Amino acid sequence: MASDNPLTVLLVEDNERFRQGLRTLLSFYHGNGSLPLEIVGEANSLDQVLKLTAEKSPDLILLDLQLVGSDGISVLFSLKQIGYSGKVLVLSAHQEDEWVFRAMQAGASGYVFKNHLGTQLCEAISTVTKSEIYLPSEVASRFFRFFQAYSDSCLRACHQLHLTDREQEVLYWLTQGASNEEIAKHLYVTVATVKAHLTSIFEKLKVNSRTQAIVTALKLGLVRA
Repeated sequence: MASDNPLTVLLVEDNERFRQGLRTLLSFYHGNGSLPLEIVGEANSLDQVLKLTAEKSPDLILLDLQLVGSDGISVLFSLKQIGYSGKVLVLSAHQEDEWVFRAMQAGASGYVFKNHLGTQLCEAISTVTKSEIYLPSEVASRFFRFFQAYSDSCLRACHQLHLTDREQEVLYWLTQGASNEEIAKHLYVTVATVKAHLTSIFEKLKVNSRTQAIVTALKLGLVRA
């Protein structure tokens, strides 16, 4: 990335002391030429994240999982719903496999442990901005085993509910926040066909709305990342 075209970054962290340290580290990377970047905003809540993302369209969001009145997983799903096309790198004190998996499933491009920030952050930013996935080496192999187990569980759950392959595809796009028209375009079918599939999905999940279907799908693990 050329120095006259810096990476624009939004910081999302509710701890001001940690945010200051993050600013200092990013300034160091910028100053020594390893990562030309520009911090275009800072947020500590879901509303602030969505507002600044819409206003600034950052290339990269550095996201903490613990926020004021919300959490990073909700932020990731909300960013999908507004069509954010940049990268999200999670910075978290949580090192448990489940937290890593949840973040990646929700749309993160990478995951960095806060206590390893000094050794992981520069490489992580460089990796995700090349449209690659970054995971700490100590968790990568466990993550993919966890993912495989989740995928198997997802297949079993879909089979038990008798969801067809097409219904699973419709359900996936539904959880991404897509409208009926958008789902139809993705699947190359008519809107009427999408509506018919949704009616069948609602009956099988025993729900009455799109929101209930999304919540149930995520709760039961019916949608793979």
